[in-house]
Order: sequence, then C-alpha cells, then structure tokens
Amino acid sequence: MSKEKQTSKQYAVEADHISKIYALRNKNNQHKKANKRFYALKDVSFKVEKGDVVGILGTNGSGKSTLSLLLSGISDIDSGEIKIHGEQALIAINTGLNMQLTGLENIKVKGALMGLKKKQIEAITEDVINFSELGDFLYQPVKKYSSGMKSRLGFSISLALDPDIFIVDEALSVGDKGFAKKCMDRMMQLRNDQGKTIFFISHSLDQVRNFCTKGMWIEGGELKAYGDVETVASEYSEYVDSLNALKGKEKQKVLDEKFEKRLLPSPPKKTLWQKIKG
Repeated sequence: MSKEKQTSKQYAVEADHISKIYALRNKNNQHKKANKRFYALKDVSFKVEKGDVVGILGTNGSGKSTLSLLLSGISDIDSGEIKIHGEQALIAINTGLNMQLTGLENIKVKGALMGLKKKQIEAITEDVINFSELGDFLYQPVKKYSSGMKSRLGFSISLALDPDIFIVDEALSVGDKGFAKKCMDRMMQLRNDQGKTIFFISHSLDQVRNFCTKGMWIEGGELKAYGDVETVASEYSEYVDSLNALKGKEKQKVLDEKFEKRLLPSPPKKTLWQKIKG
C-alpha cells in the first residue's frame, strides 16, 4: 500500500481549499440581482481523523450549516476538493424527511434508499420505534409533527442506519430535555465505545466542551481556528464577548464589514454583441 493511501485511510474527512457560493435573495426568497453572489464558505481546509468528535462553532450566518450540507453530500462545493471516507448521515430538523409521508413510511423509504433489504428495514424500523418514543404519531404525516418530533424521528433514523460519520446540526436544540439527554448519552456511547466520527454543531459552548475532542471555528465563511477543543472554544468565546460588548450601530458596522468581505465582485456587463451570441 502506498504512503498516500495509508495517510488517507486514517482520515474520515479531508477538505482542501473548499468554497461554496450562493446567490443573494431578498425576504421573499427571490434573487436580488442575478449577478450578486457571496461566499458561504471561502477557501476552507482541514483534516479530521477517524474517531474525532469535532465541535463546529460560529455566530449566526457564519457558514456552519453550509459546511454540514457539504459534509453530508447534500450540497456540492464550487471549488476545492473534499474527500469523505465512509458513509455519512446528517441529523438536522426536517432534513431528509418527506413531509407528506408518515413517520413509518419515512423510515422505510430511507432504508430503501440506503439499499437495505426488507429484513434490514424491519430491524431498523423496530430500533427507530423504540428510540424515538413517538408512539401512534409514527402513523401520522410528518407535516403534522412539531419541530421536536421531527428531530426525534430524524435522529432515531440516523442512529438506526449506523453510518461511519455523524453530522449533528442543532438537532438537540428543540424538543424536551429528557430526549436531548437520551440522544447525548447515545452519542457518548458512539464516541467512547464505537469510535464514530462526529461533527457537532451547537451554540452551547458547554455541550461542545464536554462532548467534543476538537473544535472548529467558522466565522464569516472562513476557518478561524481548528484544534484542541478548549483552546478553540476559549478563542471563540472571547470573540463573541467582544462582539456583544459593542453598541448597536458599532456592532452592525462590524457585521456589515464582515459580510462585505464575503461578496464576490460583479462580473463585467455583457456587450450587446455578447448578448446576441448568447
């Protein structure tokens, strides 16, 4: 086996200068201008070893959820390269659930999409029923679920499918505390006993510090820090405290300047001849 293959084998994820670009939209979810775009993520590089538990930190709109979509394969990068070694599952409210189907139908569809056989689907269905504690709601359309119930279902399905890499995006921020603790206990077991690779996105610094082995701070679409969880969490906490200490207009100015740096320069306008040529 080559040295390169040996090196890649120990990593769960390798991201090399990845960027993701979105078009700006207005409050009605319409494009403001066809040529106005911004970096959701810009030139981000990192390597995560198998068995690492990475807490992803960042203020609202920093790019955390965009990163979770890239890691899960739901969205594609615009530049750079990302290598995922193993099967992955995103655990986030609503993600991957068909609102028109019942909870039970969602379980079976997800299993079928994963290529599971009938007996395997029956086995994971039993696991989901037991873990989610949704009872008769499993036979109701998901569109009638509360946010907490959707989180229960999505979390339970992902656990039952047992992927190599878990990406948890604020999935424990809704619902009752009892179920959140049950999920945290299960993830602790995945970390300690099964050596699963976990990306954990949360606004709770205490949760990140107590659960994660590494920290990743994304801010303004860029990677600010990655390494020891306590070090990264402390740096992030200091930044948030300094930002919150600013007065209204001063804070808004800082946020506006940060966003301006993420905008892409507008492409040159087409000449009449270029428009005619298409």
